[in-house]
Amino acid sequence: MMRRIVLGMLLGAALAAPAMAQERTIRLVSGFAAGGASDLVSRLAAEAIGPILGARVVVENRTGVNGVIGAAEVARSAPDGNTLFQCPMSTLAIVPQLVGANLPLDPGEALAPVGNLALSSYGFMVSAKGPYRSVRDVLAAARARPGQVSFGSAGVGSAQHLSGELLKQKTGTEMVHVPYRGATPAILDILGGRTDFMITNLADVPGQLREGSILLLALGDTGGSALYPEVRPLAETVPGFDVTGWFGICAPRGMPAEVAGRLEAALRQAMAGEALPKRLAESGLSPRFEDAATLAARIATDRKTWREVIRTVGVKAE
Repeated sequence: MMRRIVLGMLLGAALAAPAMAQERTIRLVSGFAAGGASDLVSRLAAEAIGPILGARVVVENRTGVNGVIGAAEVARSAPDGNTLFQCPMSTLAIVPQLVGANLPLDPGEALAPVGNLALSSYGFMVSAKGPYRSVRDVLAAARARPGQVSFGSAGVGSAQHLSGELLKQKTGTEMVHVPYRGATPAILDILGGRTDFMITNLADVPGQLREGSILLLALGDTGGSALYPEVRPLAETVPGFDVTGWFGICAPRGMPAEVAGRLEAALRQAMAGEALPKRLAESGLSPRFEDAATLAARIATDRKTWREVIRTVGVKAE
């Protein structure tokens, strides 16, 4: 009897071995620390596309240089679809163009878009306890007191910083940039009244917006937000202002068309379901599937926009 049991176990293991050997692991690299928006999107995407691709998708955080360290690792990987990168706007469209940036590569050129999962509305925000109740109030103060109205950002060269510089260009005002080490300390100083306003990702402040300690005066993108349908675009006050963040998936260049198509189809299928879009929306993002070509066009447009701002202002890498 014991011999039969042992033989049965061995036979079962032998039959299972090919299936186990066929299990595929995909690395999805986030260039930012755990807990941030990039990490969140990466983990939601991994959970959604793994079953579709019949693979185990593992998220790895490779931080540094605003996502470029992680992007470089992916770019140097084999273009076989087994290594992907969560590509946000800042890493692909802003950082590579900063004056004096000493980077191992340009992520916007070294990576190929697979598809986009979400847009991220940027909002013009002030403290609810402050003196401002509209964008016009802020701009009026900036014109009356040149060089005294201030705006915070997550650091020099960040999307928040360049959004403020774009606002200055569009309005002809002189305002002071106050850089911080991340969005959280910048938001704390808005709340404390030490800076006047900030243009930042709505996903950075969901709690403050819910509790009413931060006032959302306008949206940076012209498309509006389903989460805040009553808030008007900043472009209605400042014509030509349009800032929208995005969270896509990229891969090393040189992937075979069949592999790229399979990955894009998996993203499309995941976004056609209910779970992934719902969880993205709950995190303060706007779910939006865009195919590889559409994401590539978005990257090109944003690189042109931010290149002009960077060259005009002369923003230098830290």
